[in-house]
Amino acid sequence: MLNILLPILLFTALALAVLGACRRVMLWRQGRPAQVDLIRGLLAMPRRYLVDLHHVVERDRYMSKTHVATAGGFVAAAVLAVLVHGFGLQSRILGWALLAATACMFVGALFVAKRRRNPPARLSKGPWMRLPKSLLMFSASFFIATLPVAGILPENFGGWILAAVLAVGVAWGVSELFFGMTWGGPMKHAFAGALHLAFHRRPERFRTPFNASAARSSGLKALDLNDSSAPLGVEKPKDFTWNQLLGFDACVQCGRCEAMCPAYAAGQPLNPKKLIQDMVIGMAGGTDARYFGSPYPGKPIGEHGGNAHSPIVSFEGKALVDAETLWSCTTCRACVEECPMMIEHVDAIVDMRRHLTLEKGATPNKGAEVLDNLIATDNPNGFNPVNRMNWAADLDLPLIASKQHADVLFWVGDGAFDMRNQRTLRAFVKVLKAAKVDFAVLGLEERDSGDVARRLGDEATFQQLAKRNIATLSRYRFKRIVTCDPHSFHVLKNEYGALGGKYTVFHHSTFLAELMDSQALNVGQHPLAFQQGGGLTYHDPCYLGRYNGEYEAPRKVLKAIGIEVKEMERAGFRARCCGGGGGAPITDIPGTQRIPDMRMADIKTTGAEVVAVGCPQCTAMLEGVVAPRPEVKDIAELVAEVLIETPVAPVKPSAAPKREAVEVS
Repeated sequence: MLNILLPILLFTALALAVLGACRRVMLWRQGRPAQVDLIRGLLAMPRRYLVDLHHVVERDRYMSKTHVATAGGFVAAAVLAVLVHGFGLQSRILGWALLAATACMFVGALFVAKRRRNPPARLSKGPWMRLPKSLLMFSASFFIATLPVAGILPENFGGWILAAVLAVGVAWGVSELFFGMTWGGPMKHAFAGALHLAFHRRPERFRTPFNASAARSSGLKALDLNDSSAPLGVEKPKDFTWNQLLGFDACVQCGRCEAMCPAYAAGQPLNPKKLIQDMVIGMAGGTDARYFGSPYPGKPIGEHGGNAHSPIVSFEGKALVDAETLWSCTTCRACVEECPMMIEHVDAIVDMRRHLTLEKGATPNKGAEVLDNLIATDNPNGFNPVNRMNWAADLDLPLIASKQHADVLFWVGDGAFDMRNQRTLRAFVKVLKAAKVDFAVLGLEERDSGDVARRLGDEATFQQLAKRNIATLSRYRFKRIVTCDPHSFHVLKNEYGALGGKYTVFHHSTFLAELMDSQALNVGQHPLAFQQGGGLTYHDPCYLGRYNGEYEAPRKVLKAIGIEVKEMERAGFRARCCGGGGGAPITDIPGTQRIPDMRMADIKTTGAEVVAVGCPQCTAMLEGVVAPRPEVKDIAELVAEVLIETPVAPVKPSAAPKREAVEVS
């Protein structure tokens, strides 16, 4: 009986899976065209899945090992089951191989079942709770059915009763794992995920046979503002590119993004996992009533829905997403960094913001005022541009316009208008002079880098500012740009290139580390090095760390002045955002607590009396926390405090000329 039932079940499931795959592809193809290398992507997919993806999955060692056993066992078991029980290749070698694959899968499924007995809050429930049972049923049924093939049991062992039981088990497992892979269900991520890795919108994130290390790709994609046929941002799900829709469908609903999101933790109406699932709902049509994960804080399940051709955000009634959900994001990329399927959440959020800002003019709270200020005064707070250099009136800074060329162009940034950040700028200038660096500044020619405009969705203002800055920079010669602002650093380094401005850009922490290595600075040991208790911790800025991978240089600088950093639990690539990025302080979406307060709580757990920072936004957000709290100091300030300046030899006054005696008659 099994010899008849198993081939029918297997090939029926495979046929339905192929139909489901065709339907799924049609859903993705609703999106706009995107240029991808189909053949090269498919060839690269196994490496991306087994190497690039696995290093992210491996951060959760329990699930990493579980995934290897379960997924690896399933792939091998599925192929062998089709050969042995579908095509009837009753070889003992194949039989033993299938037994080994199903046993491996069964062991992995036991660990999945253990995790699901008391699942973390971040994991989706509902259909996902039946997945361990389906995995166990698939592996156990095929294991028993294969025992006669391997010669362990006689061919007709158990008779019709066992055959019927096994057929039910196989039907259950096969329908979940084959049919559900393309029609929808917990295993959908396996099919969509593999193709998402093959046709990822940022293929540079993956290793290649000719490049052993993957590139860090975090710059936003530029809009072609001259293309009248292309939408300004994303209004409807179909306005995403087709491989973005494919990427949303790859979500495994593990909730790692949810657990790391600062806005979600603060009780703001954003959950990156649900946002991705809402885009899947919009792509296929329906409501969020069958979403089984955590909701947006303060937003009940079942009230949102839409389809591929309806607006994602509506100001006249319920739609897929409320506007305040999109404006809650700090663009910190914690979600992207943690995602085991390498989904680009921030790209999607900014794409949707672009439509709200450029087409609807619907930037909330002070957003419109800030964007108007950027156009009128070249800075977000509307300060008179002629005051940009007031902070350095007594420093006699060299202007690049006077020199025409310099080794280092110091990009000051809009911190020039902020009294607190002026201390950082002055400290860094002191260091540059002590190291005898050949540097200059743009002075009144410098404009805002455009970072905040771009994150608020105003691509037009960003490109206008960027092109004007690029035109200014093109008039001068310099080897590199150095800035104390990670946001300007990121934009100049990673986003100006698409508009024709390609530069070597350093964050000041990296430049300071280089000066230390070359012994260009004579520094002593900081008093914190000798302090008993207290000490210092370091806060990683998102736009320096997760965006650009720089974690070591700031710590290296602190170590060079004798300071041992007392690390927070959430440090490095898992550092909690201060809440200052992505225009979040401007849009100011309320939650149940403030993100900088949560970060300061992280800082206080170390017992540190000082927190070192490397970003003016982080300084402002952390110093905005009500005292008592640790003191906030930029790395440049800490270095400037221990500079040992070469004493200048006093000039001896020349001897007064002797007066000749005058005879008085």
